[in-house]
Amino acid sequence: MASALAAKMGFNSLMRKQARNFKVRICTMESDMEFSCEVKWKGKDLFDLVCRTLGLRETWFFGLQYIIKDTVAWLKMKKKVLDQEVPKEEPLTFHFLAKFYPENVEEELVQDITQHLFFLQVKKKILKEEIHCPPEASVLLASYAVHAKYGDYDPDVHKPGFLAEEELLPKRVINLYQMTAEMWEERITACYAEHRGRTRDEAEMEYLKIAQDLDMYGVNYFLIRVEKHRLQREKQLREEAERARDELERRLIQLQDEAHMANEALLRSEQTADLLAEKAQIAEEEAKLLAQKAAEAETEMQRIKVTAIRGQEERRIMEQKMLEAEMRARKMAEESERRANEAEQLKQDLQEARDSERRAKNKLLEITSKAIYTSPGRASDSIPPDLSFSRENLSFDFKDTDMKRLSMEIEKEKVEYMEKSKHLQEQLNELKTEIDSLKLKERESALDIIHNQNTEQGTSKQSNFKKLTLQSTKTRVAFFEEL
Repeated sequence: MASALAAKMGFNSLMRKQARNFKVRICTMESDMEFSCEVKWKGKDLFDLVCRTLGLRETWFFGLQYIIKDTVAWLKMKKKVLDQEVPKEEPLTFHFLAKFYPENVEEELVQDITQHLFFLQVKKKILKEEIHCPPEASVLLASYAVHAKYGDYDPDVHKPGFLAEEELLPKRVINLYQMTAEMWEERITACYAEHRGRTRDEAEMEYLKIAQDLDMYGVNYFLIRVEKHRLQREKQLREEAERARDELERRLIQLQDEAHMANEALLRSEQTADLLAEKAQIAEEEAKLLAQKAAEAETEMQRIKVTAIRGQEERRIMEQKMLEAEMRARKMAEESERRANEAEQLKQDLQEARDSERRAKNKLLEITSKAIYTSPGRASDSIPPDLSFSRENLSFDFKDTDMKRLSMEIEKEKVEYMEKSKHLQEQLNELKTEIDSLKLKERESALDIIHNQNTEQGTSKQSNFKKLTLQSTKTRVAFFEEL
């Protein structure tokens, strides 16, 4: 009995302990991890656990992202995990991603793991076209991504077709040119062969140094609504609705007039049909009467013929009477025939009147069955979006006792950086010249057109930032209002 009670108490204790924990899945750019967390944990407790597991010390760049109601949200550090609006399914799923981007990756990213996570995330955003990348830069970035994965180029190992299964270029760039997969691989391999001697970390850093100059690197875009445009659109829709209503009212009045005229025509047709029916009946009675008189005349003529044999005088008289009777009979027959023809004509007029009445009824039925109201279509509200962005500037302060030596090293690195930048720009221009002849202008996206215009005008993200930092607050506000 005592052992059974102890076992039951142990089971209840275990259940209470399990109720105080919940499972979490963390998805990084490389792998997924699962943790068991306490219900009292705040967002910072979970975030610190992930950073310790990854061996990450540059934590200020990153955050835990989750999706709720088709919206991207970031886990708050100072609030309990379960008190936030996170999905209620277990395990809870969070994505460990870079939340803030450094302006100078070479100076601000120290740890290799930080650099590698940034490389994977930026590469994914470029391939998904969340960061717009020109075609020539896409080829160069792809060559550095290949070097980071395969190491130095070896023609004996890296034979044609070894990149067939790799996703290296955005689909937008591939569709923009009349080039086969082999032609793209040839250009990427040509750039890849020039990177000989670099380590994986150096290739990833070169990738990030090129990517940080892209216009959409580290910039979050969101839709805004201009009140003036919304009011103009509402006014336009209201005017269109009023015009549609007036048109429907005019059409309704027209249909009512047509129905009224059809009713009057139907009434006149009915009256005409009744009148013709009466005339036909009278003509028919007159024809019957004339036929009866003709029969009586014929009978009289036969009787006269029988009595004509009584005498010559009587015969003469009878012949005279017979002639008179024949003349009367002929006249009556002619009159009867004429009356019969009139009766037939009246029957035809009656039939035509009935046909006219039936057509008038059909027309009235057709008019009354027409649709009177038509719902006006509402055009979808298409309000041109404007874009804004936000950024975080992170910097480090470095101190060195030997200022002279540091200055010389900085000057030397500056000269090397300028030479590399010049070489990189020449390489990008050469790539652009090679593939421009194969470009399909009609497949350019809106971002491609904007990028080309900015390139022609010499406008870039860095020049805009520099211009804003040198201006007053009032001038900055005016600049953004003009966008």
